[in-house]
Amino acid sequence: MVLPVEPEFEQALNELTQSLQPFLAANPRYQKALDIVQVPERVLQFRVVWEDDKGVPQVNRGFRVQYNSALGPYKGGLRLHPSVNLSILKFLGFEQIFKNALTGLSMGGGKGGADFDPKGKSDSEIRRFCAAFMGELFRHIGEDTDVPAGDIGTGAREIGFLFGAYKKLKNEFVGMLTGKGLDWGGSFIRPEATGYGLVYFVEHMIAKACPEFSLNRPTTIVAISGSGNVSQFTALKVLELGATVKSLSDSKGSLIASKGFTKADILSIGQLKLKGGTLESWAASQSGDRFAYHAGKRPWTLLPVVHHALPGATQNEVSGEEAAALVAAGVRVVAEGSNMGCTEEAIKVFEEARRDGKGVWYAPGKAANCGGVAVSGLEMAQNSQRLAWTTEEVDSRLKGIMAEAYTQCLKAGAKWSGETLVGDVLPSLLAGANVAGFIKVADAMREQGDWW
Repeated sequence: MVLPVEPEFEQALNELTQSLQPFLAANPRYQKALDIVQVPERVLQFRVVWEDDKGVPQVNRGFRVQYNSALGPYKGGLRLHPSVNLSILKFLGFEQIFKNALTGLSMGGGKGGADFDPKGKSDSEIRRFCAAFMGELFRHIGEDTDVPAGDIGTGAREIGFLFGAYKKLKNEFVGMLTGKGLDWGGSFIRPEATGYGLVYFVEHMIAKACPEFSLNRPTTIVAISGSGNVSQFTALKVLELGATVKSLSDSKGSLIASKGFTKADILSIGQLKLKGGTLESWAASQSGDRFAYHAGKRPWTLLPVVHHALPGATQNEVSGEEAAALVAAGVRVVAEGSNMGCTEEAIKVFEEARRDGKGVWYAPGKAANCGGVAVSGLEMAQNSQRLAWTTEEVDSRLKGIMAEAYTQCLKAGAKWSGETLVGDVLPSLLAGANVAGFIKVADAMREQGDWW
């Protein structure tokens, strides 16, 4: 069910389909489930007309892909970025189905957003856009129907404006969005959840595959891409544990810290990013020679030694050539903080290195970065109870969810990868994540009469 103009969705579907082949060969009846699950239950597209500060009407395209509700209400973020189109949102929504399944929480899969660019807009313009966007979206969402969240371009400010617009339209205060402020229904650890959860997942991978490169050792070198919410909290957790973070990046280029970033560096960059600043401008404001900025480059080819690589920016940010460079630099763990952060060519390089016994282990985003949506699910649970859990309780539950997601992927990868594991060859977490998530969703769909 792929259209010629949907390259991102086609890539996501191909990855899942290839991973499922050994399972489908042994269980051919599930082919019908695959045929059906790839078609969204509902796709919404609508016009968003808003007024800029000059009083001029502007128009954008709004979307919501309600992909699958077999396991619970549709759940997935709202992306505000000029690149947003139906292909990207279908890919993200499709991935979200199986990511949410791996959390073990009652959440279906969906994704939405608009081709609106918050950068360069005033707070008033963003508020008016959010009100116009919610003026259509409110008809299709709700705490038991579809619970959107933040994503690229949709932070705390935008979630607040969207929630306020919904409340005015519906005259009710319910948990129909996650990522809310702590004083009005939000959860502790939610901003940190994707980054922290990624590190918790990686710790399990390291413990099995390469404990000599533990994150509690300063000699362990970690390369991170991106400098937004996910990358910042990934870096802060890695630094808290004791390893060394040597790279961050943004859409303009990469920043390399020869002796590693400090916690103060990351917090300073976080403040700059809230104001729309760039890493280039931040590096220029720093004294000494601790940092080297590389315009137009991603970090993967800029470090001679990398033990763990954690892409955290956007889709397809690691190419086949860059993957080969990471393998040559001695990378042991590659785990995606971003959704589909590696190209098909890059995944092929990492998986071949794993099968060749080189000790490289790749974890796809649907498993490694499911911590964000997991805590969104915990926020939904707290809203339903009208309670707020402590930071420690949420963090403990997040650790448990990431441990269970890792175990599911490991077991399914060992059983259904179609490989004969010899010696020190590690199971495929790519196959494991896809098969484990798919079986859970497909079985629920069959029991609910969606296929037979």
